[in-house]
Amino acid sequence: MDLVPSDVEAYAAAHTTPFEAWMDELHARAAAELPYAEMLSGPVVGRLLQTLVAAVQARLVVEVGTYAGYAALAMAAALPPGGRVVTLELDERHADFAQRAFDASPYADRIELRRGPALASLQQLAGPYDLVFVDADKTGYPDYYEAALARLSPHGLIVADNTLHDGGVLDPASDADRVIDELNTRWATDDRVIATQLTVRDGVTLIRRAP
Repeated sequence: MDLVPSDVEAYAAAHTTPFEAWMDELHARAAAELPYAEMLSGPVVGRLLQTLVAAVQARLVVEVGTYAGYAALAMAAALPPGGRVVTLELDERHADFAQRAFDASPYADRIELRRGPALASLQQLAGPYDLVFVDADKTGYPDYYEAALARLSPHGLIVADNTLHDGGVLDPASDADRVIDELNTRWATDDRVIATQLTVRDGVTLIRRAP
């Protein structure tokens, strides 16, 4: 399902500040070398994440699901002095690809990649988290949400990707569709938080603590 018409997507990308050439090259290389290229955060989402990191003055960013490292690098660029991104990845191939990208970037000293099950890493990593970007296995989202919220700073944000799930939330057919649909409803009614569903690409939901 085309959630946003392709010409509108192209217009949005064309009217978003472009990334440096090396980021474009990373995106192209990941699309060519890694499976599931649709998992890549594009430049619009990358700039959105970067803006959110800058807006909340995040010192600790946690990313659940590294994939190619594109989003981690976008967020690292917006960190204040002393800030860091800790990114969590289970798949060794993805982790190896991303680590090479980090090492070759200007932000290698700002990014720590942790391998293994993300939930265990989330539960071990001391907070407070200023921004948590969740972009991993969809059926794991409820547990990632609770683990992130438990350590979220008072001004922090949880950013969940793929929350429209290619339109599957409208008429859930798979387990992942149902989990994301139920979680979207839960976020909208959870009195601990304020949630905003954005129709950016495949859906991005912003979640902050309720006042």
